[in-house]
Amino acid sequence: MRISVLIPTWRRPRELTRCLAALDAQTRPPDEVLVVTREEDEDTPAVLAEPRGFELRTVPVRTPGVVAALNEGLAQVTMDVVAITDDDTSPRADWLALIERRFAGDSGLGGIGGRDWVHHGDGVEDGERETVGKLRWYGRIVGNHHLGTGSMREVDILKGANMAYRRTALDGVRLDERLRGSGAQVHFEIDLSLMVKSQGWKLAYDPAIAVDHYPASRPAGEERELPSRSALLNEVHNETYVLLKRLPASRRPLALAYWMAVGTRRAPGAAMLGERLLREHDRTAVTQAFRAAMRGRLAGLRTFRDAADD
Repeated sequence: MRISVLIPTWRRPRELTRCLAALDAQTRPPDEVLVVTREEDEDTPAVLAEPRGFELRTVPVRTPGVVAALNEGLAQVTMDVVAITDDDTSPRADWLALIERRFAGDSGLGGIGGRDWVHHGDGVEDGERETVGKLRWYGRIVGNHHLGTGSMREVDILKGANMAYRRTALDGVRLDERLRGSGAQVHFEIDLSLMVKSQGWKLAYDPAIAVDHYPASRPAGEERELPSRSALLNEVHNETYVLLKRLPASRRPLALAYWMAVGTRRAPGAAMLGERLLREHDRTAVTQAFRAAMRGRLAGLRTFRDAADD
């Protein structure tokens, strides 16, 4: 079994250097590493020119965003398995060895992911969650990939910072360019995961397959914490559009009703708006989040309808 590692990057030379050093330290070396970068990224070529203990290929891409980067990179993969990670991660030494073992042990396994240990300064976000990577029947996503414990189990969704796919499971797969955002394009991995599952492949999560994640800052408009209205609108648009595509037609109205009536803390619907207004002091920020979430839901619905008409 041969393994490619695919890393999209954009102006993060320090983070990319750390990621490539971790790949150099793997107990099971990668057969090749593909780094997707844009010509405008002046800092990355110097990092890629340093000697490594594996074959490293640069894949150029002109269009901004992780969707275009991954589409370009996946088109270049010829190995049996492609392991995908972010440039701000540091895969642990047995990362590829465990990925290889899991695929070798189950021919029906299309994708495998694991825990990303999230670092904040000198601390590590810790906790334990049994439920990881699930899509509830009424349209709610449960992530928790950074907190999962226990044994390997089947899931619905893998996380972009730590996921690997059998190449045959990706035959004919192309990430949707309708997803919004100029960089992160949040929730692309939901679309990819559900696309692979819809073709009859299993997805699994194994917390032993681990990377250390040092979340790097994102450009304005794509913030992780305390997102701007535009960042939240794009995030909610992507989630809504992707799930409307992937949910059975009979469940779409229920999902829309749930998102509008309840929602989540990050993207509140009416009920969550009321709870946050009671608990939080900054009512203006809560109201703005609600408005951005509602606009994002409607925008995602419009994109879904437009795509269906194409």
